Amino acid sequence: MRYWLVSLLAVVCFNLHASSQTAEELVNKNIEAKGGMDKIKAIKTWRMTGQLIVGGITATSGQENMRPNLVRETISLQGMTAVQAYDGSTGWQIQPFGGRKDPELMGEDDMRDLLIDSDFDGPLVDYKQKGHTAELMGHDSVEGTDCYKVKLTLKNGDVRIYFLDADSFLELKVETQSNIRGTVQYTEMFYGDYEQVSGIYYSFAFEQGQKGSPDRVKFTVDKIEINIPLADALFTMPAAPSAKPEAKVSGGAL
Repeated sequence: MRYWLVSLLAVVCFNLHASSQTAEELVNKNIEAKGGMDKIKAIKTWRMTGQLIVGGITATSGQENMRPNLVRETISLQGMTAVQAYDGSTGWQIQPFGGRKDPELMGEDDMRDLLIDSDFDGPLVDYKQKGHTAELMGHDSVEGTDCYKVKLTLKNGDVRIYFLDADSFLELKVETQSNIRGTVQYTEMFYGDYEQVSGIYYSFAFEQGQKGSPDRVKFTVDKIEINIPLADALFTMPAAPSAKPEAKVSGGAL
């Protein structure tokens, strides 16, 4: 049999198999592939630490989450630490690299990605209850690996397209479409090096950038900790330091 005919039949068979799947079934398989709903729901706190590489510069990065929707993200470099956090109702940040060392509230657009990260289980878990909708878009490939494409339209209007490995059903790539300050932005995240922690599979390597761009931010995970003690105060915006009183000058007038 000629090679082109074999390839054509393979594509047809894959499409027929894909058509028998639904978006909901694929989401459920993704959840089962990660470890199952019971193990996912048993996690109450989560901490990830690793290294962030941007333009040849390496920084220490971390993220901490606590149910139901608390998150804190940090980047440390040259003795300074930038923070973005959400306490369940308010988003705040400290940006020393921009000269802003005091905590400040975040605007709605600035909080957009942070709110997604505050979703403890991720957008796919219980997506219907969260007001999201899922749609099967057929299949595509990521670096030569066949994937199912599931389009998830979030309640806020953002769109995430999940590329799920056709064999493992784990994410290999997620494309994101966000409307920020009236401008549509397209980004993509690549996932790799899955490892199991407390019965759940996590990606230990990420690459993120503008869609189609070869320039990506790289993140490697050093450690993931599950169900560790985390205080509520970790996510709460600290009070700005009080201004120092002006020094009094003693002595009479000149």
